[in-house]
Amino acid sequence: MSNQLASLETIEQFLAQKRFALVGISRDPKSFSAYLFAELCRRGYDIALVNPNATEVQGQKCFSRVQDITPPVEAALLMTQPAATEIAVQDCAAAGIKCAWMHRGAGPGSVSPQAIAFCKEKGIQVVAGQCPFMFLPETSGLHRLHGLLRKITGSYPRRSQSAH
Repeated sequence: MSNQLASLETIEQFLAQKRFALVGISRDPKSFSAYLFAELCRRGYDIALVNPNATEVQGQKCFSRVQDITPPVEAALLMTQPAATEIAVQDCAAAGIKCAWMHRGAGPGSVSPQAIAFCKEKGIQVVAGQCPFMFLPETSGLHRLHGLLRKITGSYPRRSQSAH
């Protein structure tokens, strides 16, 4: 699994973009995706929401597919079930997305080996199996603890060898 870890630079580049898609936003305001969306907005991100079953979530327009987003985005945070991730990355490729982040916090997350392989084939950078909260500055203690546990187990992303 370690060969699928994104470099810390890829994660930093993703989060440096102030506008990206959040695919799989829940209509439930108490869901983790809704909580992450609210926090990203609070931090100044402009998030384009994607949920084929909603036209609006939390008062913001929701797109059916990544290709429908206007103006287009170059990155997508995927908070879908693994089978839906496989479809979402195909939409990402059609939309010209350059980086896809397959979320994982607690539970199985969005990671799909087939979706990772598809992204690599299409030249899409992948962040697989990480939670954005672990990488946001001044995040809460729980998320810092999650990051620390990942560091202890060796599953926290590292800087690439070429970055000095």
